[in-house]
Amino acid sequence: MKLSKVNRQQKLKEKIEEMPFITDEALSKEFNVSIQTIRLDRMELSIPELRERIKTVATNQWNETVKALPIDEVIGEVVDLELDKRAISILDISNEHVFSRNNIARGHHLFAQANSLAVAVIDDELALTRNADIKFTRQVKQGERVVAKAKVSNTTENKRTKVEVDSYVDNEIVFSGMFDMYRSTERQKGEVEHEVSN
Repeated sequence: MKLSKVNRQQKLKEKIEEMPFITDEALSKEFNVSIQTIRLDRMELSIPELRERIKTVATNQWNETVKALPIDEVIGEVVDLELDKRAISILDISNEHVFSRNNIARGHHLFAQANSLAVAVIDDELALTRNADIKFTRQVKQGERVVAKAKVSNTTENKRTKVEVDSYVDNEIVFSGMFDMYRSTERQKGEVEHEVSN
């Protein structure tokens, strides 16, 4: 049964508040209406398009600066960052990221997005990847948006930090990795215990 326009718009508003990075295409499938209808609903509700929503989320939440590498060296667009805790980046898969014969994204782009996010989340001037345990769980195609989420899971006293990165397309996991990172400065014991207990 199709929702009335009022009900659909209310649910659309709730969905976008819950998932600000959702695309119009995904919303059209969710509500079983055309992309044009979704765009008209958004305009009537004064909800900006996705790129503007990403900027708003980034402005509201991202109050820290990447230290370990220049921001333009992070693969994907960083939209959320809390140093030594978590980070989120978005990568739109375009023609330059895929094999020409089948439009499937080359794996090294997904790895680069995750690895650079693992470096970016480290609160240090120098962060290097020592080791990575990675898994690709499904193919990513041209036109899809990959949202990578990094979480610092453990910091030890020997200048090492573990960062877990999971990458999603429309809430379906496509890549996961555990990155063992080297940092140039040793954390204080109190800082380590505090982070492990969080």
